[in-house]
Amino acid sequence: MLHPVFVTSVLNSSDSGLGGSPLRAPTITGKERPSLTKSAGSAGTQRASQLLTSQWDLQLHSLIILSLVGLLLKISGSMVVADSRPNVLLIMADDLGIGDLGCFGNDTIRTPNIDSLCKEGIKLTQHISSEALCTPSRSAFLTGRYPVRTGMVSRDVVRSHGVFGSLGVHGGLPRNETTFAATLKKHGYSTALIGKWHQGLNCKYRYDYCHHPNHYGFDYFYGMPHTLNSASWPDPSRDTELAISSKLWFCMELLIIAVLTLTVGKLFHWVSIPWLFIICMILFGFFVAFSWYSSFTSSLYWSCILMRQQEITEQPLKAERAGLIMLKEAVSFIKRNKDRPFLLFYSFLHVHVPLPTTNEFYGSSNYRLYGDFVEEMDFLVGKLLDTIDANGLRNNTIVYFTSDHGGHLEVMRGRVHLGGFNGIYKGGKGMAGWEGGIRVPGIIRWPGTLPAGKIIEEPTSLMDIYPTLASIVGETLPQDRVIDGKDLMPLLKGEVQQSEHEFMYHYCGPFLHAVRWHPRNSDAVWKVHYVTPVFQPEGAIGCFDKLYCPCVGEGVTHHDPPLLFDLSRDPSESKILSRDNEPLYDTVIETVERAFKKHQKTLTPVPEQLTLYNKDLPWLRPCCGTFPFCLCDKEVGNLTMQL
Repeated sequence: MLHPVFVTSVLNSSDSGLGGSPLRAPTITGKERPSLTKSAGSAGTQRASQLLTSQWDLQLHSLIILSLVGLLLKISGSMVVADSRPNVLLIMADDLGIGDLGCFGNDTIRTPNIDSLCKEGIKLTQHISSEALCTPSRSAFLTGRYPVRTGMVSRDVVRSHGVFGSLGVHGGLPRNETTFAATLKKHGYSTALIGKWHQGLNCKYRYDYCHHPNHYGFDYFYGMPHTLNSASWPDPSRDTELAISSKLWFCMELLIIAVLTLTVGKLFHWVSIPWLFIICMILFGFFVAFSWYSSFTSSLYWSCILMRQQEITEQPLKAERAGLIMLKEAVSFIKRNKDRPFLLFYSFLHVHVPLPTTNEFYGSSNYRLYGDFVEEMDFLVGKLLDTIDANGLRNNTIVYFTSDHGGHLEVMRGRVHLGGFNGIYKGGKGMAGWEGGIRVPGIIRWPGTLPAGKIIEEPTSLMDIYPTLASIVGETLPQDRVIDGKDLMPLLKGEVQQSEHEFMYHYCGPFLHAVRWHPRNSDAVWKVHYVTPVFQPEGAIGCFDKLYCPCVGEGVTHHDPPLLFDLSRDPSESKILSRDNEPLYDTVIETVERAFKKHQKTLTPVPEQLTLYNKDLPWLRPCCGTFPFCLCDKEVGNLTMQL
């Protein structure tokens, strides 16, 4: 390709000549033009005339060549060389069960847009999350590494401590980890994360943002640095609080000025007010601030916030409108970057409890509030895909859809189930060994490169996205660490028929619960369980007494000998195999144990972020304003896109 500066200079020279004036044929004046009649008898004059004519022919010839070169350069300059790098749209749902989508067998909830994506792309039916909770699963997705390698695990008996509990903690994804966003950014991609982060935020003080997405390869961030929780919705009326907050801080400023003025006046004997009065004013100010802070004990005010880059735009967020605002941000990002390669990680708040559904979708499904929220999510997916098509990006955009882990079985409101459906698979969110907790929907579309309507039943992982994208842009994977994900492109294109994942290790926090083995040149997929949770009450399908099944302690059962299942014949893990009914039992158990010992040797001890740094510290809580007067809403009027 010709350098644009060179092309421009040559084109200018072809228009203007080397001296800056218009290029034209040389002109011979009357004094310079030879007189043929007067010089007919002069041989010297004839030789001079011939020489001058020769020079004229040479300059005319040069003019023609320059004109042709200029024309060719103009033509070549007008030819646009298409960028072969594909755009990337990664869509991740939150807590979506594999059985919640029509293309994965659901006939109750309507998901036409995701189903259409599935028909146009490749469906991965054995797509596995590396953990069954949000924070560790997403860290593995970003880095292509098991959470136990990055320290994004907790050994606490309380399973809910396996995710970051607030924005006041100082743990986060270690900064030395490399993400797919950082890799694509290095290759000229414009990168953005819109939606949920949940990988930490601050380290030492509330505005250091040491774990902000900007530090992990994302040029642009708009969304929720934490996650939805039960306090997020129904949304309380905040108009009075917002009005009082701004006026109260103004009053506090006046009080501070008054105290400083009176103190200076007292020191210089300008006023005769007693010190007790000034001290009482100071104590009154502290009392007002403490009372205001104490009135906002709910996590709604300190963790449920929206940010644009490193600015808080809404505290607390209005959850039911957040989805549409995020969609607007995503559409805007795609339009801004339609002429250059981009990576957009659209990380849904849907379909995490408390299911803050808009009025337009409230009551729209046949599966209660959860179904309404899923159908709203499908609508938003459709809008994202429409934007890709409307900007002529369909054939050069990889679209990937998945969930961070399985649906939550134990979340209830009275007798109404508010969580997802995991199809035929046992277990759910929090259960990192059973299939229902870790088997998630996987869909990949890349028109013209990947076949449409193909179904792949081989084991694949969320961790595969990083090495797959690295391979597409021609990046070598880091050599100073173990990358557990595999490049999916040979499998997706049909160049190979078997997954590169021979063994997959299913950790619950730092504790191994199960191992999957897919022998080479075999259709079998063996699953060995060493630890399983104890379901409560007896006969239940989850841990309804705890909300989350634990990884360790009295709430689990250790199996010796281990439980064995053949997922290729029994994907629901309902038939336990033993030496009595499976001739290969000993071979499978011994092979898996050898593989795990080999795997253990590749693990390097690292600080466990969720064990050591998951305590809420008030001075790390983000604040939109001056602490503790932190309420704000800068999104008023931003919602112009309607359902």
